[in-house]
Amino acid sequence: MRFGKVSLSCIDTGELKTLTHEEKLELLKRIRSGDEEARAEFINGNLRLVLSIIQRFSNRGETPDDLFQVGCIGLMKATDHFDLAQDVRFSTYAVPMIIGELRRYLRDNNSVRVSRSLRDVAYKAMRAREELIAAGVAEPDCAAIAGRLGLSERQVRTALDAIAEPVSLQEPVYAEGDESLLVMDQLSDGTAENQYENIALDCALKKLSKRESDILTMRYFQGKTQTEVAKAIGISQAQVSRLEKSALSHMKKNL
Repeated sequence: MRFGKVSLSCIDTGELKTLTHEEKLELLKRIRSGDEEARAEFINGNLRLVLSIIQRFSNRGETPDDLFQVGCIGLMKATDHFDLAQDVRFSTYAVPMIIGELRRYLRDNNSVRVSRSLRDVAYKAMRAREELIAAGVAEPDCAAIAGRLGLSERQVRTALDAIAEPVSLQEPVYAEGDESLLVMDQLSDGTAENQYENIALDCALKKLSKRESDILTMRYFQGKTQTEVAKAIGISQAQVSRLEKSALSHMKKNL
């Protein structure tokens, strides 16, 4: 697979048909009346949509043929659940469905193991997102998904973060000729060295006790004085000073 082009052994991508908007609407009406031939024609006419999407997953170590087959499952699900009554184009509805199917496949085959409970919440969240999109919500956020599931926004966000596919700082997000834009280039600082320092700092903070971590966060990230910190956590200013010195000493050792 190359950037901008997909080569498959199972089909000749150059021979794939493209449907007009009017043809899609007509076929969808026939599908709703139970016409299986119309369903097959509609799916075949939208395979280019699947091809365009699997390019995003070209660096995941999976073969293009496997990704294409999984993407087609998402396309079929979108075809069967698309509501003609909604004022939404089929592609707008189908793209997140296909991407969701591909991400589920990649997560299930990921070497990084996530607890069953977190995975279950994440899958429920993805289904809820698809249902909200089908109901006309353009881009459901974590708050909307959490409300639909009866969970807290934090639970949903944690579950989705836990199964998110890791991305390398060196991964290209755009390429044209010899020029490419990396994930690292889109970060606010722009240098890998500072990003690694921030990661090390975060890890060192996590090794502190909760009180020490809270004190350093309030003092150096929120800009509070020792007196303000003492009032916030209910101890004396002298205790804050002592704990701050101890925390900084531990941070130096951890770094």
